[in-house]
Amino acid sequence: MMEIQYIDLQVNGYAGVDFNSDVLSAEMLHKSCAQLKIDNVAGILATVITADIPVMQARLQRLVSLRQQDPLIAEIIKGFHIEGPFLSAEPGFRGAHPQGWIREANVDDMKRLLDAADGLTKIVTLAPEMDDDFKVIRFLSGQNMWVSAGHCNPDYDQLRAAIDAGVSMFTHLGNGCPQILPRHDNIIERALACRDDLWLCFIADGIHIPFFALRNYLKIAGTEKTIIVSDAMAAAAAPPGQYRLSELELEVGEDRIVRELGKENFAGSACTMSLSYENLINHVNCTPSQAKKITFENPLAAIA
Repeated sequence: MMEIQYIDLQVNGYAGVDFNSDVLSAEMLHKSCAQLKIDNVAGILATVITADIPVMQARLQRLVSLRQQDPLIAEIIKGFHIEGPFLSAEPGFRGAHPQGWIREANVDDMKRLLDAADGLTKIVTLAPEMDDDFKVIRFLSGQNMWVSAGHCNPDYDQLRAAIDAGVSMFTHLGNGCPQILPRHDNIIERALACRDDLWLCFIADGIHIPFFALRNYLKIAGTEKTIIVSDAMAAAAAPPGQYRLSELELEVGEDRIVRELGKENFAGSACTMSLSYENLINHVNCTPSQAKKITFENPLAAIA
């Protein structure tokens, strides 16, 4: 019997290695990719998060260079997911992204990031309400990549207009938002209402979204355009302890919850895709074929 494989569109780090580290070495990245392969992950999008634009450029360039030097890294890292810096600055919506580097979307900065990524950008996550007249969304939608809404709070009409302009995905729906929301008109309900026009991504660790809620979301969204991501950081496939994600100091306890030191908000996950798959089967009532579809087939189609 063939082993189950996975494609993960949002990986900040793995096996003790932070992809956003300014001292990321060839040895460190090779180690991380080797563990991903052992864990049956056939490919990922290495995710670069919000920082100063020159810092994000340097991190992308470093990943490009290391990928060019190592066949294993090139095999596993299929491209990049740029998450930020054009995100909502509203409390709760920015998540763990550093507030000081969040900014209004603009095409010049976006071009700088894309150039640094050397044609390997597959997904850009941004807040539609931070993109005046959707200039960046329109620019990106013509670049053969996914424009994903995330860490955002557009009203329903704004979200629909952003979809018309080129938004085609939603990043880790159910997260990147405050824990307490208006009971009806909130970003989760708005995105679900637009499900026919969006790929919807979810984290299936049971922490970011309780399993009962994920069951509800999947009943509404179906599996045709649903994708499971890990949003993993360095603690995935690594023991509890203290880690870094970019400039953030994080702590992972025995409960596997990733938090900023001294804070309650989540900051990525310590979940693996194999655990996500098992959770879908054991806790979310997915069949094996459904779980395979949303952990491998759909994300593979999204980056093909």
